[in-house]
Amino acid sequence: MSIRNSIPITPELVEAHGITPDEYERILELTGREPTFTELGIWSAMWNEHCSYKSSKKWLKTLPTTGPQVIQGPGENAGVVDIGDGDCVVFKMESHNHPSYIEPYQGAATGVGGILRDVFTMGARPVAAMNALRFGEPDHPKTRHLVSGVVAGVGGYGNSFGVPTVGGEVEFDARYNGNILVNAFAAGIAKTDAIFLSEAKGVGLPVVYLGAKTGRDGVGGATMASAEFGDDIDEKRPTVQVGDPFTEKCLLEACLELMASGAVIAIQDMGAAGLTCSAVEMGAKGNLGILLDLDKVPVREERMTAYEMMLSESQERMLMVLRPEKEDEAKAIFQKWGLDFAVVGKTTDDLRFRVLHEGEEVANLPIKELGDEAPEYDRPWMTPAQYQEMDASQFEEPEDYGEALKRILGSPNMASRRWVWEQYDTLIQGNSLQLPGGDAGVVRVDGHPTKALAFSSDVTPRYCEADPYEGGKQAVAECWRNITATGAEPLAATDNLNFGNPERPEIMGQFVRAIEGIGEACTALGFPIVSGNVSLYNETNGEAILPTPTIAGVGLLPDHSAMARISAMQDGDRIFLLGGDGTHLGQSIFNRVINDRTDGPPPPVDLYCEKRNGDFVRSAIRNSHVTACHDLSDGGMIVALAEMCISSGKGATIDAGDAAPAHALLFGEDQARYLVTVAPENAHFFALNAEGAGVPFRELGTVGGDTLALTAPVQVAISVSELARIHESWFPEFMDANRHAEAAE
Repeated sequence: MSIRNSIPITPELVEAHGITPDEYERILELTGREPTFTELGIWSAMWNEHCSYKSSKKWLKTLPTTGPQVIQGPGENAGVVDIGDGDCVVFKMESHNHPSYIEPYQGAATGVGGILRDVFTMGARPVAAMNALRFGEPDHPKTRHLVSGVVAGVGGYGNSFGVPTVGGEVEFDARYNGNILVNAFAAGIAKTDAIFLSEAKGVGLPVVYLGAKTGRDGVGGATMASAEFGDDIDEKRPTVQVGDPFTEKCLLEACLELMASGAVIAIQDMGAAGLTCSAVEMGAKGNLGILLDLDKVPVREERMTAYEMMLSESQERMLMVLRPEKEDEAKAIFQKWGLDFAVVGKTTDDLRFRVLHEGEEVANLPIKELGDEAPEYDRPWMTPAQYQEMDASQFEEPEDYGEALKRILGSPNMASRRWVWEQYDTLIQGNSLQLPGGDAGVVRVDGHPTKALAFSSDVTPRYCEADPYEGGKQAVAECWRNITATGAEPLAATDNLNFGNPERPEIMGQFVRAIEGIGEACTALGFPIVSGNVSLYNETNGEAILPTPTIAGVGLLPDHSAMARISAMQDGDRIFLLGGDGTHLGQSIFNRVINDRTDGPPPPVDLYCEKRNGDFVRSAIRNSHVTACHDLSDGGMIVALAEMCISSGKGATIDAGDAAPAHALLFGEDQARYLVTVAPENAHFFALNAEGAGVPFRELGTVGGDTLALTAPVQVAISVSELARIHESWFPEFMDANRHAEAAE
């Protein structure tokens, strides 16, 4: 069957597909002729940055990805980690940045839908979701609209699907004005002997299309996500996918029922690049060819071309290699759930990716080169410039420490995110043990009397820009700390690496150095990266986002009855600071909010201290010596204590010592530190244990009353109700301003 090219392939067309001249020459060499228009689209989809990781593969290979707990590392739809008793946790984080900026509701909604499919494609039932959101400065004209749309999209999809949102982040910075970030995380639980992979096996077996019908939404989405924005953003709106959470819920149930039947040999989510990527990856991984007949693909729009069908990113779809004797049983399951089921092709032994449409062969390409041999670039990079070390005395002290604390607690990046997470269903499935707003979300393992999982997502982009290496270490350390602060043992992590244009050496340098920091921290803390996503070209008209390598992690609580919360302080408890006094104000929230300064290096991360201090805290929690625990991060010790007081509704009286300068002692963001409260009868024993473990500690004071009272190094007294009002009011007032503006229009 001959291949006929109906559309001439011009240099302009090649460039529009994001293919460089050198890459096109390689395509000509591999194809042996000029590609058809459909083939050009297929090459573009498989070789773009979003699908091939061509700028990042070299560095991703350096990350630690194995450990005794790891069942499946990177390379599949999600990572898999053993949690004992024949169970495992399946999880991943993925970006939907570009689509969410163009169309915030659908971009965020389909980001949630895509990450949920990655999890249940592996055979796991989703039990938890998180999201890490970054928006432009609050007074930017687009920010309220984007916040409103993204939060509605996350909630609209996750709530309808029926998975609890247990945590996440929301941050504002002018550097995200033209390119917001929406990073979606999902985790599920499966049996360790029932994990499903995407590697096709066996020749002549049916390739089956499952789920919703194919439309034109999302055509070219992966290519769009592999380029920076310019002034043509509105023209890219048709590349954004449209989601249907109710169909996805049916797809989940049908897939899990089908998996239990023994019919599935391999299964792959249709995510980026849709039918193209799923078919090529399944075949290439299994060293098999794939033949597809597009005339058998269920469609919901008329006269769709082969190009549109191959590159559509319509949601709620799967591709599967099926045991042929199970075809009728499988079809009955999907028909029961009201979903499409169609045999659209077969596996072959010729290592070719062949596509038929309307009786013609519109693509015939080498599948291994498509799937496994995309270009791999060692892009030039330079170490970013770094700030000179600055002593805390070089930063101005506030005239009024109480006012400084209140300003920080009510600032956009430190105010409560309650308005956001109350849009989400945090309790569905009935297993949530901690609501968002603490250090980590915690979910009971269904069917097990004591076991629970803890989840956290963290990164401090301002640290990463000031020093990507230390910032990468800190992102891992803070995620590990937040999980530890519940009493959970951190098991493994997933990363979502958001950066600007890798063709700029300074941006590539941020990426390389951040990866080095992440790898060092993951190794030192025994916290391997088992899955992840790279999102590059996050910039508009040449202005890049802050480097944002988000780290999301999972930890295991063997007995959730000993879990710690930030809200569990009791009257009379003694308050301890673990890990040493505050000294470091470079890149601190204090300097940004109070002094309007963004200079200085970030706090250094001593991974030995992180491990030692965290292991001690976890042991103390599990031995029921700790009533409440909170890790120290943005804002330092006094902000962490204020958050604990607000969360528990209790006051505290403390003496933080007389070390100078006072603003560093109170607001310094030194790492590896925790605040814990201990029952008075256990305080002496706790102090002896900390000393024995070599953990620096200071007893600060006592829980009680209705005021946060500081007696040294300065005197401050603020009622907890006032702190709560300030902390809780910024976000609702910010979003109310949006509604007032819309009403005025």
